[in-house]
Amino acid sequence: MPCRCLTDCLSEEEREMGWAIALHGGAGDIPVTLAEERRAPREATLGRCLSLGVAALKANQAPLDVVELVVRELENCPHFNAGKGSVLTTKGTVEMEACIMDGITKNCGAVSGVSTVVNPISLARVIMEKTPHIYLGFDGAEAFAREQGVEVAETSHFITQENVERLKQAKGANRVQIDYTQPISAVNGDSQIGTVGCVAVDGAGNLAAATSTGGLVNKMAGRIGDTPVVGAGTYANHLCAVSATGKGEFIIRATVARDVAAVMEYKGLSLKEAATYVIDSVPKGNAGLVAVSANGEVAMPYNTTGMFRACATEDGYSEVGIWDTEVEHNFIDNSKS
Repeated sequence: MPCRCLTDCLSEEEREMGWAIALHGGAGDIPVTLAEERRAPREATLGRCLSLGVAALKANQAPLDVVELVVRELENCPHFNAGKGSVLTTKGTVEMEACIMDGITKNCGAVSGVSTVVNPISLARVIMEKTPHIYLGFDGAEAFAREQGVEVAETSHFITQENVERLKQAKGANRVQIDYTQPISAVNGDSQIGTVGCVAVDGAGNLAAATSTGGLVNKMAGRIGDTPVVGAGTYANHLCAVSATGKGEFIIRATVARDVAAVMEYKGLSLKEAATYVIDSVPKGNAGLVAVSANGEVAMPYNTTGMFRACATEDGYSEVGIWDTEVEHNFIDNSKS
């Protein structure tokens, strides 16, 4: 499925360098019939977080600060599968993951298996800046968070009744569910909630990426997905910044985020071309991504039914969407007839 974004209209040569931002709230089998009361809060949150990120870029905040700021806000929203909205393991527990990466220095930090950290993306940044390591997990990560004064909460803070019900449904169907996979008996007609991520570039071409998730519904305790794996779910260098979403096992196998940068570097493709090429290499129905390039190009391809996404560029373009525009318009037209 082609990217639905500004870069479908403008080539890389036609764009001037400028800031750009893109974010996502998960990709998967999102039904076009998703009820308005379920859809609207998610779109509103994406729009609010986009505005927050744009304001930060206009205030000349560093892209690394911008992506952390936006992802923190998304983690605080129970409508998405990260932070407070994190889905549950087969044991009924929360195990959150996050990763953040600076494109110029390639400094990065990642965390897995935390159950009390309010904003895992901020812990990932502290790991990046205050340890000689990249990746901490589980008890070690929890202890480090407390040592550094990172905000924590009781595990009950993260568990929503909707996710308790989703776990029951997944167990009943004997399934481990991807973001937005429609349950056998959907909660209030809803589909599964999704991983969050943000990428940003400033006018000088500095790039950063951040991703956060609660993983898969009914995943085994201890399972680690693509989000905290540098080069799989999250990556940034001097060429681009990428945050992926979908089924982690497929994204890890395809090294999705790093491959976008590699295809740009070694095949000489534009960001849009590289991102589409990489997503097309993943089995259909399993992945999507948001990405920005050093010159302010944006790409948001996916091979699932839909992807909650938003973007904005310095030249005034902005978008908040879920499905292919043509599919959505056809549904609206048909529903009126």
